[in-house]
Amino acid sequence: MDYSLKCVILIANLLITMFSKGKDFIFHTNTMNKGRYPMEQTSSLHELLKHPQARHNLSVAQLVEKIHSRQEGSLTSTGAVRSETGEYTGRSPQDRFIVSDDISDAKVDWGKVNQPISKELFHRLYDKVTAHLKEKDELFVFDGYAGADEKYRLPVQVINEFAWHNLFSRQMLIRPTEEELETHEPDFTILSAPSLKADPEVDGTNSEVFVIISLEERVILIGGTEYAGEIKKSVFSIMNYLLPQQNVLSMHCSANVGEEGDVALFFGLSGTGKTTLSADPNRRLIGDDEHGWSPNGVFNIEGGCYAKTINLTEENEPQIFKAIRFGAVLENVILNNDTRIPDYDDVSLTENTRAAYPLENIDNIVTPSVAGHPNAIIFLTADASGTLPPISKLSKEQAMYHFLSGYTSKLAGTERGVTEPQPTFSACFGAPFLPLDPSTYAEMLGEKIDQFNANVFLVNTGWTGGSYGVGSRMKLGYTRAMIQAALQGELTTVETEKDGVFGLEVPTHVPGVPDEVLLPRNTWEDKTAYDAEAQKLATAFHENFKQFTHASEGIQQAGPTYKA
Repeated sequence: MDYSLKCVILIANLLITMFSKGKDFIFHTNTMNKGRYPMEQTSSLHELLKHPQARHNLSVAQLVEKIHSRQEGSLTSTGAVRSETGEYTGRSPQDRFIVSDDISDAKVDWGKVNQPISKELFHRLYDKVTAHLKEKDELFVFDGYAGADEKYRLPVQVINEFAWHNLFSRQMLIRPTEEELETHEPDFTILSAPSLKADPEVDGTNSEVFVIISLEERVILIGGTEYAGEIKKSVFSIMNYLLPQQNVLSMHCSANVGEEGDVALFFGLSGTGKTTLSADPNRRLIGDDEHGWSPNGVFNIEGGCYAKTINLTEENEPQIFKAIRFGAVLENVILNNDTRIPDYDDVSLTENTRAAYPLENIDNIVTPSVAGHPNAIIFLTADASGTLPPISKLSKEQAMYHFLSGYTSKLAGTERGVTEPQPTFSACFGAPFLPLDPSTYAEMLGEKIDQFNANVFLVNTGWTGGSYGVGSRMKLGYTRAMIQAALQGELTTVETEKDGVFGLEVPTHVPGVPDEVLLPRNTWEDKTAYDAEAQKLATAFHENFKQFTHASEGIQQAGPTYKA
């Protein structure tokens, strides 16, 4: 038998084996890894996509009609859709898992954030999710991208049980052109089944909620929760795994660019002001929450914004206020029964009220969402202790220390069970979404700070004049003035005073800000109480940083001074 005939027989036997298993073996181009990787898609997934009532890539208007006819939400006075998320009004970090397999075991930083789950349990839930979705009268499918830079973008497919979740996905991901849609093949698929509850005893979960990522199967399962933010953050987690492998720093930050092309990054956890402070009428918005920093510059991972709306006013945040119009999605915002006007001050459902809208709803944006290398990096923290300075300039070592620390006060409603601000440390200002060791991202940031000589500032958008319950939240106007001075280079040569506890260089004067506000101890009536609270926070910093034993001595010495 000659060699060519043997090859024909071998291929024929392989095809027979494949079809006998009832599965299609499809090879997709993986734009993140520049290679071709096998992806096994089970027949159940194909059946979902061929569901007789599967609605593929509906327009905004069609989805709004579906939301109305299915009674999933109502229209506001501006034409936005308003929906409720039910019991869960924030993320469920204790219910997030990554499947333990050959791919994840080699790279994932397992622990409290990245909880492992077996392949067997994943497949059991996968079968439950697909069976659940197949029983639905309608399904909603969206094909889009994560990553505005075409060199690094990830094709994503979202299959939703709810029309309003599909509208959310459409607005938050990057929407393809008609030509791109014709050739779109997903590298990751999200199956969202909010009304399917897990059984912890059977499914190996911690509750009825589950968010499970399989890097091997390239599938994300979401169930038991109607909080739409789980969809968005799952995509971000995937990008945080893929991008660093392509020498791209993935970042939980907002970004904008000035008239001279100067780029600014705003790092911070939810509620610290990323969206608000990056939506500056004098600067063009790149994006409000998730970015990559490649050898070519910064690019947005998303195609939309997901802004907190608590106490939203047109006066304080005009760009966000005006962006909430037809096609936008409001979560858990209370409406006037007669006028359908949103009441952004009403927190009867949650303080974590949200608005999702496409970038195009902001007038002053960068299109496409890519720009150059950052000149300034802002670390935002909402310090409920009221002891951190409202703005300070960081040395390279201090920047690395505070990036690894990722301190803020977790604000009410952002996660289940949080009813008032709680001090928290989240490495790289985004630990819940980092599959890799935090040092991976920190080392990349340090290299880029050196390479591009970026100035780094720590900005406290939290409390002044006392801790939470005694003092007051820093005025937005003051914070904007401080950031404007930082971005315009006015703080590079200004006189500073070194904070005695945190070791930070604090400017003694910033245009538009009362001098006494800049030094937090001066704003407290009870100086002894300030000293005690500052030492308490300094100790918390040191206790948290003990986990970073790999950090250089210079970085470890860049933290606060405390009394053991």
